[in-house]
Amino acid sequence: MFHSEPHSVRTHDLLEIDANQLIDARASAPQWVEECLRRSPFVVVRRGRVTDQEIPVGVRGEGRNQRWATFCQQKFVRSILAPPQLLRRTVPMSRANVIPAFRALNVLKDRWTDLDLPWGPGGSVGFELATGTLVSNEQSDLDIVIYADTRMTVDEAKSLCARTMELSAVADIRVETLVCGFSLQEFACTSSPRILLRYAEGLRLGDDPWGGWVNMMETAS
Repeated sequence: MFHSEPHSVRTHDLLEIDANQLIDARASAPQWVEECLRRSPFVVVRRGRVTDQEIPVGVRGEGRNQRWATFCQQKFVRSILAPPQLLRRTVPMSRANVIPAFRALNVLKDRWTDLDLPWGPGGSVGFELATGTLVSNEQSDLDIVIYADTRMTVDEAKSLCARTMELSAVADIRVETLVCGFSLQEFACTSSPRILLRYAEGLRLGDDPWGGWVNMMETAS
């Protein structure tokens, strides 16, 4: 079971930030970025290299076309919310009644009670649970993040995927290892030994998501 404790930021974490400082530091940002950050001062950690000074982040707007990639200085961060922490947050009935992805999350909590890896919602569902900003809609997928720092077998992945069937929303599940991210569905179902691995440096085809750069095969097209 996941317990909240201090940790280095990882891809998909939500950061509550000092919006004024980030806005001042990124004067070239689109106008909607300032409006969104003043209303809800949260950014999501993007895949990339985190340094002692800066974190790669994305700002989420109201529309699907409103996504802005930038960097946030470490000193601007006020708090960190990891997806597993969001499992403790109750989905308001008013939202579960109208948003299929929220209903799907409640069902998945029951189906995955035996999963001992940290996991939780990302995407619009995670953002809404973290911030209270109503960004999910009836067409939203249920984005899920699983943190598998130790090796997962294909059979384990297939078992998890099988329990996402017939949910009220499409479940898009990303597994994060200590070195890269990948699709749970692709890992469980592909006939190829190689899958698409998402590294801080870019996309690669590889056969071992836990093996670092050693087993990378080729640049993905």
